[in-house]
Amino acid sequence: MTQPASDLPVPPPIAPERMLKPAQWGMASFLLSEVAFFCTLIATYVAFMGKDTVGPTPAQALSLPLVIATTICLLSSSVVIHFAERSLHRGEQKRFLFLLAGTAALGIVFLLGTAIEWRTLIVDHHLTIGRNLFGSTYYTLVGFHGLHVTVGIVAMLIVLVLAIGRELTEKFRNGVELVAWYWHFVDAVWIVVFLVVYVASRSSGA
Repeated sequence: MTQPASDLPVPPPIAPERMLKPAQWGMASFLLSEVAFFCTLIATYVAFMGKDTVGPTPAQALSLPLVIATTICLLSSSVVIHFAERSLHRGEQKRFLFLLAGTAALGIVFLLGTAIEWRTLIVDHHLTIGRNLFGSTYYTLVGFHGLHVTVGIVAMLIVLVLAIGRELTEKFRNGVELVAWYWHFVDAVWIVVFLVVYVASRSSGA
C-alpha cells in the first residue's frame, strides 16, 4: 500500500554553499600572489645561506631575545584582531575599536623592535645591505615583511578613523574581514621568516 505523501519523511534542508564575495576573491588572489613573492625571497635567502666569505654571519649578528619578544607581540596581534572581528559582528563597537587599536599597537611595537635590531646590526656589527650576501638577503626579506606590516597598520588606523562615531554597516564589516585576512597572512609569513632567518641560519653557523 502506498504511503500518503503527507506521511513521507521530510528531507533535511540543504545548506547553501558559502561562496566567496568578489572582494574576498580579490583579496585571496592578492594573498596568493604575495605567497609567491615571499617564497621567492625566502628561497633566495636559503640559496645564499653560508656563501659569504666575509662576516658578520647570522650567528654572530642576530639577537634572539629581542626578536622573540617582537615575534610574541606580532603573533598575539592575530589573536587580538580575531576577537576584534567577533566583537564587530556582535555589535560591540567600543570593544571592537579597543581591540583593533590594540592590534595596531602590537604591530607598531613589532616595527619598533625591528628598527632597534637594525640599528644594532648597522652600528655594532657594521652589517649593511651591501656588506655581504647575508646583509643583502636579510634586509630585503625582513624589510619587505616590515613594509607589509606597515601597510596593515595603516589600514587598521584608517578603519579606526572611519569607525569612530559612525554606524557600522555590513559593507564596513566585510572590509574589516579583509584587513584581518591580510594581517593573519603577514603574521603567518613572519613565522616562516623567523624559522628560516633566526633559527635555521643561526643554528647552521652560517
